[in-house]
Amino acid sequence: MPFEDEMRPVAVVPYRDGWPADFAELAGRLRDALGAEAVAVDHVGSTSVPGLAAKDCVDVQVRVRAVDRARQEPLLAAIGFRCRPEPWNRVEVSGGRECRKLVFAPPPGARSCNVHLRRADGPNSRFALLFRDYLRADGAARDGWGAFKQRLAASVPDLFDYGRIKAHATQVLMAGAERWAASTGWTVDGPDDPR
Repeated sequence: MPFEDEMRPVAVVPYRDGWPADFAELAGRLRDALGAEAVAVDHVGSTSVPGLAAKDCVDVQVRVRAVDRARQEPLLAAIGFRCRPEPWNRVEVSGGRECRKLVFAPPPGARSCNVHLRRADGPNSRFALLFRDYLRADGAARDGWGAFKQRLAASVPDLFDYGRIKAHATQVLMAGAERWAASTGWTVDGPDDPR
């Protein structure tokens, strides 16, 4: 759930050319703050897919060796990032496995983003990269996903309800992504932002 300063209806907008630069700026700040904690910093989510309509909220995945709130939260708090408190921002199921994670919101008034800390070798970090790479590679899937999100946002402007509905549709999308990965030999190549 958003913090009070982030409360607004869901709006899915056409792709914006500035999203990669917004990610690059965030990635640099996160690398500086986390130092050796960050194995890789990836642009993930819909804003990482050229041509895809998305909420104007940049998703960043920081791959870490282990999710350790006591060690990592103070590093991000020092640059104003706030750890999201909800249970679903602490644990997610991916590939049938329960995976720990941490999700951080930006400082109040800063560029809208979500920073996801996930284990580098976890199925949930693979999931985020596969989502991105599949939609980058398959124009029909990308366009269909964008149109679905635009229709959903127009009819369900509440972020919580929007997210719950989208989660079920994402499972269907990712079944196609897994078939694509198997047919192309896709693997997790590496970060958008290599060290």
